[in-house]
Amino acid sequence: MLKLYKKAKEPFYFCTRLNLSELLGVRARNLTDLINMIKAVPDSSIFYHTHMFLEQKQDIIPEHTNEFAYWVSHVLGEHVLGEELASIDLVEFKSIRAIREKLIMVLEHNLFDRTDSLRVAARGMEFEFMKSHSFILPTKYSANSLFDFIRALKEVSVNTLYFHFFESRLRLEKGINDFSCWIDMSLGFAELAEKVASIDPYTHTLEGLRHSLVRTLEKG
Repeated sequence: MLKLYKKAKEPFYFCTRLNLSELLGVRARNLTDLINMIKAVPDSSIFYHTHMFLEQKQDIIPEHTNEFAYWVSHVLGEHVLGEELASIDLVEFKSIRAIREKLIMVLEHNLFDRTDSLRVAARGMEFEFMKSHSFILPTKYSANSLFDFIRALKEVSVNTLYFHFFESRLRLEKGINDFSCWIDMSLGFAELAEKVASIDPYTHTLEGLRHSLVRTLEKG
């Protein structure tokens, strides 16, 4: 019980995000195009196409958790390759750069091994590359103890969860979510911070992630 009310060295300030999507004006019609463009587009585009499903599909966990896998499977009809792309475990990566390199490796390995001609997307079904601009805003929520943190976590928007759990770890290349960092560094609860960090957010909807976080923190 005392753990709940221990005063943090520094308060945690919850932020939220507004997202603006932008078309890049480049499209892929086949796997060669896709590889070349994955190599060239900015990190924000790779993040968009591997993570926006999580934000858009808040009620279900989609079959393909990144848009590259979905397009390869459902537009090109390359179901085996699509499954291989879908099976990339994003939780293993600490930067967008590392995710990009893994995508390229999987796609290039497929091209190297194949003997048939490349399938081409029908007109209007090309892969349209996009990127996102995030605008980070403060919220009214803050926490000076684990008790405050749990109470706020139950009330903040899913955009706040998305920012502190996904964007901070990957787009900002912190390598760890903001929640675990604060629990460890400001509260001194290293074991609890590790439990939070071990939650696989890609197997949850955002609301499911909220419930998992609350359960973990309340159990201590």
